[in-house]
Amino acid sequence: MRNIKLILEYDGTGYNGWQKQKHGMTVQNKLDKAIRTLTKEDIETLGSSRTDSGVHARGYVVNFKTNSRIPAERFKDALNTKLPDDILVISSEEVSDDFHARYSSKGKMYSYTIRNNEVPTVIGRNYFYNYEKKLDIEAIKLAAQYFLGTHDFKAFQNKGGSVKTTVRTITQLDIEVNNDIIKFYVAGNGFLYNMVRIIVGTLIMVGIHKIEPSDVEKIISEGIRQKAGKSAPACGLCLEKVFY
Repeated sequence: MRNIKLILEYDGTGYNGWQKQKHGMTVQNKLDKAIRTLTKEDIETLGSSRTDSGVHARGYVVNFKTNSRIPAERFKDALNTKLPDDILVISSEEVSDDFHARYSSKGKMYSYTIRNNEVPTVIGRNYFYNYEKKLDIEAIKLAAQYFLGTHDFKAFQNKGGSVKTTVRTITQLDIEVNNDIIKFYVAGNGFLYNMVRIIVGTLIMVGIHKIEPSDVEKIISEGIRQKAGKSAPACGLCLEKVFY
């Protein structure tokens, strides 16, 4: 039996996240159906992480086991003929039998995009959060530094996740500004449920001077969810890369 690794790009707007559910269409539903049609085998994919409804991905990693003799690199083109336009296989390759898209991962990078403009727009609205109040970028950059390193991120987790520990390590939190577009790049060894969206929501609070940059350190140490910001909307979040 062979182990095939896929890298996907998908627009999560019309899906209830990655993971298969009894009710509601998911990316995994579509991909598994395409693979089964192609291989004539009862295959279920293994994904690198859950993504919420409306969240996008540029580098989502999947693996599955198959007896099919289709060349590994051919899966990409073959599957793309059977997938909808909002899911794309970027690459396909054969990997070692012990590779697991989730458990072999050493970390992930997400991006979050804000359009900081008082005038909303229809074009692109599924890929960013349009925030109308002017944000203080320098204050946000100061606050962002407090998230770096290893901390207990209990205050940055919504109900619904099941983890043994809420300690995580953030290795990167970069902020890029291009006119009214603000992009956050967050990388770490793992993320709690809605963690990136809550980090962004907290930085928005800093950006409108509801809290001071130095308050972030106290919010992390106290671990009280209610003191952190609200979860930023799902549409601005994108899984950029999974590290192995």
